[in-house]
Amino acid sequence: MKTTDFSSGDALADDRLAQTSGSFEPYDPRGGADTLGPPGGTGDTTVQIAPDTHTHATTPTPTDTTISRADCAGDRAADACGLAEDRGGAAESVNPQAAPDMHSSAITSSSADTTISRADCAGDRAADACGPHLAKGHGGVIRPDEAERLARVAIMRMAEAGDGVMGRLIARYGPVDAMKQARRGVLDLCFIRDERERAEASGRHLDLDRHAAAWAARYTDPASDLAQGRRRGARLVLPGDAEWPTQLDDLEDTRPFGLWVDGRANLRFSCLRSVSVVGARAATAYGTTVAAELAVSLGGRGWTVISGGAYGIDGAAHRGALASGTPTVVVLACGTDVCYPSAHEDLFRAVREKGVVISEWPPGAHPTRPRFLIRNRVIAALSRGTVVVQAAARSGALNTATHALGLNRHLMAVPGPITTEVSTGCHVLIRQGKAVCVTSAEEIIELVGAIGDDLAPERRGPVRPRDGLNDETRRVLEAIPARGATGPAAIAVAAGVDIGTALACLGSLAAAGFVENVDRGWRLRPSARQ
Repeated sequence: MKTTDFSSGDALADDRLAQTSGSFEPYDPRGGADTLGPPGGTGDTTVQIAPDTHTHATTPTPTDTTISRADCAGDRAADACGLAEDRGGAAESVNPQAAPDMHSSAITSSSADTTISRADCAGDRAADACGPHLAKGHGGVIRPDEAERLARVAIMRMAEAGDGVMGRLIARYGPVDAMKQARRGVLDLCFIRDERERAEASGRHLDLDRHAAAWAARYTDPASDLAQGRRRGARLVLPGDAEWPTQLDDLEDTRPFGLWVDGRANLRFSCLRSVSVVGARAATAYGTTVAAELAVSLGGRGWTVISGGAYGIDGAAHRGALASGTPTVVVLACGTDVCYPSAHEDLFRAVREKGVVISEWPPGAHPTRPRFLIRNRVIAALSRGTVVVQAAARSGALNTATHALGLNRHLMAVPGPITTEVSTGCHVLIRQGKAVCVTSAEEIIELVGAIGDDLAPERRGPVRPRDGLNDETRRVLEAIPARGATGPAAIAVAAGVDIGTALACLGSLAAAGFVENVDRGWRLRPSARQ
C-alpha cells in the first residue's frame, strides 16, 4: 500500500493556493449554455474532436433526421450525466447506444443554428462520454470535467462509501462509464470475471448481480444533489480538484468518490499539518480534559485537529481546537446537512466558521452503524498520525487505529488509570507495541513533525541545591543531625573523613547556606532540612 510523503506538502500547498481563489462555490450544472455556433452567428465553424482510438468518419445518410446544433449539445449533456430527456416535438431523443464509436471528424456550419445529422450528433455524444476535449469555434471548449463531476455525484448516491468494487470499476473504466454500467445494473463481462477471480482468491463470496442491481435501484438525478448541496452551503470536492487532500489516495480502491465540504477553511491546506484525536464516547472527565488540553496545545502550534464530531473525546478535541483559533475538521457519517449528534449543532456551527465539516455521503443521508466504521478510514488517512485518548477493549476508536496502522501513519495512545475500563484499549495498543505512549502535544509533534526540528524537550525532575555538591561534602552534610547541633569530630566520624576534610567541608556548606556554627557545634539551617 502506498503512503503519502507529507514532507513536501507545504510546497505543494503553496502552488495550489496560488491557483485557487478565496471562495469555493459548488459546481453548478445549470451554469453556461453550450453553443456550437460562433458568437456573431455567421461564418464557418469547424468542430474538431481530439484524437481518440474510437474515432471514425461518419457519413450521414438520407434517412438521418436532422436537428439543431443546440439540440445536439443538449443531448450530449444529457447523455454525459446518464439522464433520459423527453425532448418532444420534431427533435426525438437519441439513444447513444445506437451509434457507438461514431465520431464526426469535421462539421461545417454557415449560421448560428446549423443543422447536422443525427448520426453526427450521436458520434459527438460518444466522444464526450469517452472523455476527449471538444474544441469549438473561437477557442470555446466544453469543460472536460463536467460529465465526470455529474457521474461522481450519482455514484456517491448509488454506491456506499468505501465500496471497493465501485472503486475498481471507476479506476478501470472512468467515472462516467462506471456510472452508466451501474445505472443499467449490468457490468462489463471482463470486470465481472476479474472480480470473481479476486473474490475466489480471498475466499469470499461475491454476488455482482445483486451488487449492480442495488446500485441501479439507488440512482437519482445528480443535478438535484448538486442543487441541494448548494442550497445547504456545501461544496463538492473531487479527486483532482485543488482542494482535494491527495493523502486520501493512499486508500486506493476505497478512496472516497468525492467529498461534500461545508465550512470556510480550505480542506487540503488544513490537513497538511494535522493530527487525528479519537476516543470513546463514554469518556471520563480525565479523558475529556486530556483531549481538550492536547487539542489546545496542538492548535497553538499550528496543527489542525481532525475527529468525528461525536460525544466524549471527539467533541472535547474539537472544542479545544476552536479555543486555540486553529481550523478543525469534522468527518461525519451522514450528510453535511444532517446534525448528528443533534446536541452538537452549536459545535458544528462554530466549526463551519473556523474549519470544515466533511462527508462522503450525499445531502440528506442519515448515519448508520456501519457508516461510522467506514468513515474512520478517512479520519486516519487525512492526518499524519492518530492519537487514541480513551478506548475500551471494543471501541470504534480502535477501528480508526487499525486503519492508521494499515496506512503507515503514526499511532499514539494516552495511558490512563488501570482501573478504568475506557483506557483498556489504549493500554493494549501500548503493550502490543502498536502505539507510542504520549502524554503531551510536544511528544505528539515529535512523531508527526519534521525530523530533528520538532523534538520534544526531555523531561527531568526538579534541580535541587544538593545536586551540585561533591561526594565528600554531601557525606559531611548528611552526617549533621536533622535536629540539634554536634561537634566537628563527631561529624567527621559519621561521614568517614578526617577532621581536616570535615572542617573544610563544613566551611563550604556554611558559605552555601546549608549549615551554621552555633555554641554547641554545627547544625542545619531550616532551608537545608527540605
